[in-house]
Amino acid sequence: MTAAGSSQADNSPTPQNFHPAFEWKRSHTISSLQVVMEEYSHRVTGAVHYHLSCDHPENVFLVAFRTVPMDSTGVAHILEHTALCGSKKYPVRDPFFMMIRRSLNTFMNAFTSSDWTAYPFASKNRKDFDNLLNVYLDAAFFSRLHKLDFAQEGHRLEFSEADNPESELQYKGVVYNEMKGAMSSTNSVLWQTMSRYLFPTSTYHFNSGGEPEAIPDLTYQRLVNFYKTHYHPSNSVFMTFGDIPACEHHQAFEELALSNFEKLDINIEVSNEKRYLSPVKIEEFYAAENTASSKTHIVMGWLLGCSTSLSGLFRAQLLSSVLLDNSSSPLMRVLETSNLGTSPSPLCGLEDSNREMSFMAGLEGCEATSTAEVESLIRDSLLEICETGVAIEHVEAALHQLELNQREISGDGYPYGLQLILAGLSTATHRGDPIQLLDIDPVLEELRVQIKD
Repeated sequence: MTAAGSSQADNSPTPQNFHPAFEWKRSHTISSLQVVMEEYSHRVTGAVHYHLSCDHPENVFLVAFRTVPMDSTGVAHILEHTALCGSKKYPVRDPFFMMIRRSLNTFMNAFTSSDWTAYPFASKNRKDFDNLLNVYLDAAFFSRLHKLDFAQEGHRLEFSEADNPESELQYKGVVYNEMKGAMSSTNSVLWQTMSRYLFPTSTYHFNSGGEPEAIPDLTYQRLVNFYKTHYHPSNSVFMTFGDIPACEHHQAFEELALSNFEKLDINIEVSNEKRYLSPVKIEEFYAAENTASSKTHIVMGWLLGCSTSLSGLFRAQLLSSVLLDNSSSPLMRVLETSNLGTSPSPLCGLEDSNREMSFMAGLEGCEATSTAEVESLIRDSLLEICETGVAIEHVEAALHQLELNQREISGDGYPYGLQLILAGLSTATHRGDPIQLLDIDPVLEELRVQIKD
């Protein structure tokens, strides 16, 4: 079967068979990864499917939803947990964790990022893969979202002493307790504070994991409403890897989930953030473990361009690497040798997973009175670097390291195919081109030419 109006991206073969519910968009061979990446669209709902076709026996599945909360109640994070607590076909308690114990999977998990939620798994056994696919699709699209599961995973009130009804009430909950621990970290507080001011109007202004003081504001009905609008095929991205043909995935997707849905007239996306007309200076406070004076963090942040632009993304990554990669890097050397703080801030560097990137530089262990000096130090250093330049050997080394980082399959406990999928996931959910992101040779060649100018 052929798809009317489709065109190939290169000389990659057109898939011989694919399900009539899906339209083939293009295929692209990525020789360096030994995969053919195929793009499909579900005709009714508009769900997107990227398939990395290869001879690898470890098959990977992932379904992701664009989740853009506009508050810090942790609705996306709590929903990620609650969706796995039973579904229409599997109305048992925690089928996800039952499958972890019984399955032959090589990976099972779920992730919540700042603007997407994903449910991935991997298996080398076809029967096991099919079983897991049944459980995952039912959890994602037909979760029962029981109110008691919401209380367990999100928040609830309990007596501080379980057998004493006269004791004080306190909040409990899996996500609530998790975020209390996470937000006790100074670095987490600093990151959320910087994000709040760099992104004053978009979803990144809020803590997608949930602020402990805001989580109790989330109601069960708001969770259900968020699920209905966000966990819909029209807002989904499917990604698969391995030797199972795309047409067989399509058959399963259609029968197990997609045939039950019509297109949802909704466009969930992250809009461009507004820019300040002049630099904004903010002073915030955090709870320190002791009263030592040198506890101030002084950090400067810049909002950059879109991460969906591959050339812009790689230029930003290269620039960050040149400035901060190691002790010989010009900006890092200045920060490490400055007596205005104890060490460079852990926030130093590029954040490129959001739709719009950001760059930060600063010091920790400063005196509160050193703000102007640290700002001048960073600004003057950047101006000097612009005027004097950086040795071409240093830039070439940074570009070489950037290439190695992009090609390296580091492990991290993740299957090879899942690492490839995750590398392109943010771009896919931002409606960019993950195929271009994984086939990096053209943009690397472009950078090699540019750095010689």
